[in-house]
Amino acid sequence: MLARNAESLYWIGRYVERADDTARILDVAVHQLLEDATVDADRTSRVLLKVLGIEPPEGLELDVWSVTDLVAFSHAHGVSISDSVAKARENARGAREVTSSEMWECLNATYNGMATAERAARALGPHEFFSYVKDRAAMFTGLTDSTLSRDDGYRFLLLGRSVERIDMMVRLLLSRAGDRTSSPAWVTVLRSAGAHDTYLRTHRGALDAARVAEFILIDRLFPRSVFHTLRVAETCLTELDQRPGSRVGARHEAQRVLGRARSELEFLPPGVLLEDLQARLLALQKSCREVSEAVSRQYFHAAPWVAWTDVRSAADGGRVPVEGEL
Repeated sequence: MLARNAESLYWIGRYVERADDTARILDVAVHQLLEDATVDADRTSRVLLKVLGIEPPEGLELDVWSVTDLVAFSHAHGVSISDSVAKARENARGAREVTSSEMWECLNATYNGMATAERAARALGPHEFFSYVKDRAAMFTGLTDSTLSRDDGYRFLLLGRSVERIDMMVRLLLSRAGDRTSSPAWVTVLRSAGAHDTYLRTHRGALDAARVAEFILIDRLFPRSVFHTLRVAETCLTELDQRPGSRVGARHEAQRVLGRARSELEFLPPGVLLEDLQARLLALQKSCREVSEAVSRQYFHAAPWVAWTDVRSAADGGRVPVEGEL
């Protein structure tokens, strides 16, 4: 597969997952602000922006609509929901030969419907926009799973989706890492992760911070847990590396980083997850960055340009152009 197509598929997976997760997190936060008058809207909004990596504006008191504008509609910082959808569509447009027409039509229709969804949100409430994004992301995921061959292209897209999901779940937990174990904010974490109903069925309704953190981080069966997603990403990388010698173990940096992160979660002693939770989460976030950089070096930028050498200049004793010069 061409490196540019592999890179496009990887980033399609990341951008669609980012839009979906951001919509989920913002939907829960906005509901909390609208339903509970005792919540400090400005403080809650700034925590949310910090979680999403958006610099809060100085000297402006934030409320439901201002934070929705920043996270959902704004093009000022490049990480809003609208920006993520636009970037996913742009990558899909450049990789039409390795995606199905249904996938392209879904992303294109989603992008073209964003303005209408924004107008509906301003008239009826932000939930209209978040529901639109979540539904379209679910449709894209379903079309990907049902129309794309299980080849390297699918693996790159699934790898991008997995790396982004790990990063977003870690960001979500980081926002509550310092809260007391009895805080009702842990319910917000479950709802934002799409895990509330499944958690209640698993633990018979018992709400406990340690159990919530364990469910989001190390549950083996929940598909959005960090541990489950790490295993999916590891499988993708293993299947992508089919060169001779790959049977000897992890040959590449991305596989080593993922394997180390997964094993550190897998073999934690029971009951110690909340100890140094913030440090564990920051380490996972660092691992996500390292994996993304390693994947880019290994698959996308192995030969970024051709180095030409002027043989006549070298023979005459002149200066030989350095790599990248023509």
